[in-house]
Amino acid sequence: MHHHPLMPAAWIAAALACVLPPLATAQDIPRKSITMVVGFAPGGGADTAARLIARKLSENLGRPVVVENKAGAGGNIAHDLVARAEPDGATILLGSIGPLAIAPHLMKLPYDPARDLAPITMGVNFPNVLVAYAGLGVKTLNDYIEMARKHPEKMSYASTGAGSASHLAGELLNQRAGVNIVHVPYKGGAPAMVDLLSGRVASYYSTPSSAQPHIETGKIVAIATTGLKRPAFMPDVPTIAESGIPGFNATNWYAFVAPGKTPAGILDRWNEEIVKVLKDPDVSAQLIKHGLTPDPMSREELARFIASESATWGAIIKERRITAQ
Repeated sequence: MHHHPLMPAAWIAAALACVLPPLATAQDIPRKSITMVVGFAPGGGADTAARLIARKLSENLGRPVVVENKAGAGGNIAHDLVARAEPDGATILLGSIGPLAIAPHLMKLPYDPARDLAPITMGVNFPNVLVAYAGLGVKTLNDYIEMARKHPEKMSYASTGAGSASHLAGELLNQRAGVNIVHVPYKGGAPAMVDLLSGRVASYYSTPSSAQPHIETGKIVAIATTGLKRPAFMPDVPTIAESGIPGFNATNWYAFVAPGKTPAGILDRWNEEIVKVLKDPDVSAQLIKHGLTPDPMSREELARFIASESATWGAIIKERRITAQ
């Protein structure tokens, strides 16, 4: 077969011209250590999810993925940090419902989540579980609401900070049950749990994984879970919705986001990598064991989900005249 001497080189050049740009954009996660920022102290639900996912990502990418805890202000400090980070794909954030969908309605933030943080994929979601100090003597949601009506001075609920999912779950219950249980904000789930176990605070909307060991020892009582259906890992605990407050739904979620100006090619690549990890049977089983449901989705689906959550909680905040205090 006769070759034109220039053909192979021309073909190669043409082929490379077609192939290289998409490859380059798709592969753009920097070849350096990756930082995964989390807005809460070690030991809580967010931190657990981040560490399980980071370990597998690191294995798949062949470089370190370091989890960095930047606790404080209900997660807002971490979100602000990542909003200002270099948009080169080396910094990602396991963001949370508070700063992404609640805090913007409560306070003036130094960043705008919709503009300064770019959605990658949902990470995990789960209901919280309303737990009460055993010494309070309440077993059911009815008992709990009765106690709030008769002895308001005994009643309080802890949260992981103003504008967190646990704060808003409590406000939603106050609204729907017509009670006024006092909110006590903490810097994270671990310190909230310490005060609950000693009875310094009466109740807490906890992540199931943090509550489980103490429910088993009988130090705290599981009253109800906050999602629309009972989670697989707490089948015996009723939902608030089935305990007399129909339609009650306040789930907690952690989603991956990046600095707002991160190029689309890098975001696509991160979506692909994180979705792969969330679908990994091993990682998925470990997350579920901790009461965290993996929920991989597209970048667009996450953007729509955050917008709808923001609308829901914005309305409650307005109606309840909730402030950041």
